[in-house]
Amino acid sequence: MTERAAPAGRVPCTVVTGFLGAGKTTLIRHLLANAGGRRLAVLVNEFGDVGIDGEVLKGCGIESCREEDIVELANGCICCTVADDFVPALDRILARGDVDHILIETSGLALPKPLVQAFQWPGVKSRVTVDSVVAVVDGPALAEGRVAQDPAALAAQRAADPALDHDDPVEEVFGDQVACADLVVLSKGDLLDAAARDAAEARVARHLGRAVKIVAAERGRVDPAVLLGQGLAVEDTIDARRTAHDDEPEHDHDDFDSFVVELPEVVRPEALAERVARAAEAGDVLRVKGFAAVSGKPMRLLVQAVGPRVSHHYDRQWQAGEPRATRLVVIGLKGVDRAAVERILAA
Repeated sequence: MTERAAPAGRVPCTVVTGFLGAGKTTLIRHLLANAGGRRLAVLVNEFGDVGIDGEVLKGCGIESCREEDIVELANGCICCTVADDFVPALDRILARGDVDHILIETSGLALPKPLVQAFQWPGVKSRVTVDSVVAVVDGPALAEGRVAQDPAALAAQRAADPALDHDDPVEEVFGDQVACADLVVLSKGDLLDAAARDAAEARVARHLGRAVKIVAAERGRVDPAVLLGQGLAVEDTIDARRTAHDDEPEHDHDDFDSFVVELPEVVRPEALAERVARAAEAGDVLRVKGFAAVSGKPMRLLVQAVGPRVSHHYDRQWQAGEPRATRLVVIGLKGVDRAAVERILAA
């Protein structure tokens, strides 16, 4: 793919959107490790009280990725806080004067369209441009007929009443993200056979109003030449991309809850993973992510779960003066039984 230059004098930005646990952070980490001499800055939007995704990137050990290259927004969904949070953060990045390309990782709940429309503002458009919007989608979940690895109760609700497919807030968020994309990355491609991939791509195609390429990826490995340098200036065409929220004057995310669970040091990582899986199966939990301190281990344990599917690994050593703590962010549908989730995690 031929790389296109950004409009003169403007820094290109790639918006990476996608549902909870789809693999956005993994994709961005691969880009940072294969930047090809570009100086990349990353703006990470967290939903919840612990900056997990930002910490994963800061602790990635990539020489070209300095801590000051990662800017976190933790005060809510980026598409709802554009003026208050996003623009000031963008100002801080641009003030450095040494950034070649900006990656924006939205929260799993963000709608890309309001964010991209902010690039139409005169004070923003004169300095930056949206190179492209990349939607990362969960391949195995889509192949099974879901937009994400949601709890069984949510899947059963959809199966029982097909009319809920478009009314469900999770489906609407997914649809809006795909509808705004210039490229769709089908994550966890190594877990898909040909039939499953076809099923996943067909689910994505329902929300595409134009020709958009879908590429499969394993562990976020997509050639940076495919992702960066598209030069599309999406802010000029975003208004024509139809989404479910186009007729709403504003939107919120009252359909979701998030909270933090603090636990003592863990004796066995496998036991914590089992409790996380049980908590996800017990109610309307969409995502669990966080860090754990393991007794007798100098390394920090990174824990991530999408529904009952849990992964964990040691990502780095605990730093001097850093409190050894176990903190997990739980994201679920509105009304998720917080007390029940906390009991299971603390068992």
